[in-house]
Amino acid sequence: MRLIILGSGTGVPLSDRASPSMALLGCAKPILFDLGPGTLRQLSRIGLRHDQIGQIFLTHFHPDHTADLIHFLFATRYPPVLRKREPFMLVGPDGLAAFLMKLEKAYGKWIHISPEIMTVEELSILKPDRRTYDRFELHSQPLKHTRQSLAYRVNGPEGKSFVYSGDTGFCKEIVDFARNTDLLILECSLPEGGGVEGHLTPSEAGRIAALARAPRLLLLHFYPEVLETDMARECRKVYEGELILAQDLLHLSL
Repeated sequence: MRLIILGSGTGVPLSDRASPSMALLGCAKPILFDLGPGTLRQLSRIGLRHDQIGQIFLTHFHPDHTADLIHFLFATRYPPVLRKREPFMLVGPDGLAAFLMKLEKAYGKWIHISPEIMTVEELSILKPDRRTYDRFELHSQPLKHTRQSLAYRVNGPEGKSFVYSGDTGFCKEIVDFARNTDLLILECSLPEGGGVEGHLTPSEAGRIAALARAPRLLLLHFYPEVLETDMARECRKVYEGELILAQDLLHLSL
């Protein structure tokens, strides 16, 4: 499995950091995790077409994680694409179908995709959930951010795994969920002393990784304030494993 960080930033526009999104390669078809603004353009930069995507997993419904879903659906309806489009799946927290209906109420037929092409699958927001797909197993875990926030754990065909937190505050659930994963991908939104409930600082992210015994930690979802600090130093106070600070279009292997 290979991961490509499409967006390492947030909803705050930055010239070098797109909004949250990540591509997973090495399964039957390319997979996306989150669809922040500009994701489709980032896909084009790595040579992937939006009509190649087989599955999309959304962690929650905030605009910085979902806004390009509108663009994705609209681009899918482009007649030369729609005529050849193979079925794909959109997966997310309970409430995803209602979220899509509200988008269609605003945009009408221009983003409606036939259920023969797009399957919608919802995961529990009350308890851990699990699905088995072609070449990987997916686990989800509700976390402390919004009522419908999920983390994802992917267990691949060769025994390797990664965990993607989406947005979260410090909680026991993410520690237990990430236990012994090969790669832990955590948000790191705000600097020490400037944290807010539902987001992590560098030291909190490091503490989660240390408690989970994750050998590799990737930090992303950086607001401008945390980028002005020494994130690695703060994280290193509590975490001794391999530490990676994400950049857009960073490639990682598992």
